[in-house]
Amino acid sequence: MTSAAFCGEWFVFTCDKKLVAIHSKETREPFVFDCSTAEKKPKNIKDDDNSSQGGATEETGSDKVLAFAVSPSGNLVALTDDTKRLALFHCEPSWRFINITWVVRRCTSLVFSQAEDELLVADKSGDVYSFSVVEPHREGKLKMGHLSMLLAVTISPDNKYIITADRDEKIRVSHFRSPYVIQSFCLGHQQFVSALHIPSGHPHWLLSGSGDGTVKLWEYESGRRLQSWDLRQFGETPNCEADKEKNPTVCRIISSPDGRHVAVQCERMSTVQFFTLCKEGKETLVPHSRLSLPHCPLDMTFDLEGQLWVVMDSNDAPLQVYTLRQSTWQCDTQNPDLNRVIEAFMPHWESLEASTRKNNRFEHLYKVGFDNVAEYKQKKQQRLEEQQLKRTMAQKANGNKKTKREASETPTKPSV
Repeated sequence: MTSAAFCGEWFVFTCDKKLVAIHSKETREPFVFDCSTAEKKPKNIKDDDNSSQGGATEETGSDKVLAFAVSPSGNLVALTDDTKRLALFHCEPSWRFINITWVVRRCTSLVFSQAEDELLVADKSGDVYSFSVVEPHREGKLKMGHLSMLLAVTISPDNKYIITADRDEKIRVSHFRSPYVIQSFCLGHQQFVSALHIPSGHPHWLLSGSGDGTVKLWEYESGRRLQSWDLRQFGETPNCEADKEKNPTVCRIISSPDGRHVAVQCERMSTVQFFTLCKEGKETLVPHSRLSLPHCPLDMTFDLEGQLWVVMDSNDAPLQVYTLRQSTWQCDTQNPDLNRVIEAFMPHWESLEASTRKNNRFEHLYKVGFDNVAEYKQKKQQRLEEQQLKRTMAQKANGNKKTKREASETPTKPSV
């Protein structure tokens, strides 16, 4: 999985088994963490009778990074991989590895609390675990759970609510300190909810994206939906011919540091849809423009200056920067920060196989609908016709018997 984010002035990206951090303003040595060479977890065998070998084995997995998160201050970074590691790093003034702990199940999303003393981890079974940042060696505690797979988790800016999204189209708003107390549900998506984002400067609003191809704006504390936009009306369709009939799958929603601009990315589409956020007027989420990219984006992030950095599925130009100029997002090829980052970025990028870069996390999550009403009506009509045929044949048979009986009962006239 390829992901990107800014941690202060550090451009951080993950791809396959590595996390790489590159300073965008100064020429400094990049920080690289390779999960394949990290600490292994011994897995104890509880029932020796069921195992042909005694002792312990190592936790199996491909070491691919599944998710990572940056703390609100930009001082901490956490990542998790499919070997169930949870690694914690300190970023400023220099990068330093802190600790590895272990999660119960493979994770889908991470988020730091606003106080940066807790790290919440959402997993595929629908549970959210809390890990201490202050005491990183402690095991995680179960915080809350859903009945289906969790795909995204975030925390309100006032640290009051945990907001979780699952495969069953639900967004739940729970109290942070008492997660069993549910504040509200944000309901309205028709497919799995794949992205959540609280825009900068708008602490009471929530943006959500889904496999149904819509972006919705919520007042999450009350669960009230403010707006909904169907991305298909902007011409958003998958690049692959086989996927033309499918809805666009929203995989990323981000906002600029000033909270004025929102960028929406969809899987398998070489475009980015921009919106603007307005506090005044009826329409608060207003479509701004649509940016066409030379290749499919794998991830994107805003830097501290409001420039959009896009990682694309390309060997030649995998990283580009876009700047808003005269109400248009334009590619800034002469950006000195980009050239500095590209120089350190390319050696790691070129060493990867193309298949490891692609992000198709949500393809298998679509619920298949079965329209059995037509089939039911067809079978019912067939059954009725068969019953009618049986009745008709029975009536004919009864009529023939009656005719024969009447004929046999008719007296014959004596001959003269």
